[in-house]
Amino acid sequence: MRLSKLQKYIILQGFDAKNKLDRKGLLNFYHTYKKRPSKEIMVNSITNSIERLIKKGLLVGFGELTKERTFIQKIKLTPEGKKVVKKLLGEQKRLPLKLTIH
Repeated sequence: MRLSKLQKYIILQGFDAKNKLDRKGLLNFYHTYKKRPSKEIMVNSITNSIERLIKKGLLVGFGELTKERTFIQKIKLTPEGKKVVKKLLGEQKRLPLKLTIH
């Protein structure tokens, strides 16, 4: 599964959070850029990334649902999302050690 840098950042932040993650903290992704886009573009790209991650089954969104649109305030990782994060972080390999008792 291919993920953008922003999507990787979102699920890594969700993994670090113990409970639900507030989406306002995700704007910190753009602090590394020298030339930042406008706030409207940042919010729209974060919203699109969150919605795509929800469709992939990696996130659950909490917020309000209206007739026109959805408002996602908080997000939380699903168990499938946690598996993807562990693959991103790299799993430590087990050494093939054998125990011998004398």
